[in-house]
Amino acid sequence: MRRFIGILKKCILFRGIEEDEILSMLSCLDARVVDARKGEYIFSEGEAAKYVGIVLTGEAQIVRNDFFGNRTIVAAIMPGELFGESFACAEVEELPVSVAVSENSEIMLIDCKRIITTCSSSCRFHNMIIHNLLQVLANKNLAFNKKIEITSKRTTRDKLMTYLLSQAKIHGSSSFEIPFDRQELADYLGVERSAMSKEISKMKDDGLIECESSWFKVKGDVI
Repeated sequence: MRRFIGILKKCILFRGIEEDEILSMLSCLDARVVDARKGEYIFSEGEAAKYVGIVLTGEAQIVRNDFFGNRTIVAAIMPGELFGESFACAEVEELPVSVAVSENSEIMLIDCKRIITTCSSSCRFHNMIIHNLLQVLANKNLAFNKKIEITSKRTTRDKLMTYLLSQAKIHGSSSFEIPFDRQELADYLGVERSAMSKEISKMKDDGLIECESSWFKVKGDVI
């Protein structure tokens, strides 16, 4: 576990807790690390929600598939970020989404009940973890509302521009890398890839953006 301490210190769940305390708490929380190959599922739709996951290396994606098999990417989860906490805290009996890794990854899993129930040894930082978890839930709710703002736009161009401007704000720069390839971006926005690719080309021709692969630059006159 010690080799992951750097990324765990960046995780909001352990904010304000020192290294030695984190290592001690991982034992108390009965945390375990699993290796996952690209494309493998950590959680599958229909399973009971029990665990909070933390991406240690690699990347995970929360995905939803409709009746016809169309995939929507709900969110990309990067190293140090959590997933599954909302469903686990709510004790959802059947997950409405799946979580898969988009590249070879190492994932930490913690039984949610271990987090929200104070342990018998009364770890002095347990209450801090519960407080941090509540903040995670609040932040995820804000992020969900942001996605609704993006996907509720009527045109593909409006969805793209709203998303790209939000990324520019997050990165504090007009140029940035997004965590999606083209198909994944289309899945996230809920649009057809071919239509999106055509719109990106038009936006480049109109001088609104520059892009190459997952790198984008939003031109100053639209910021």
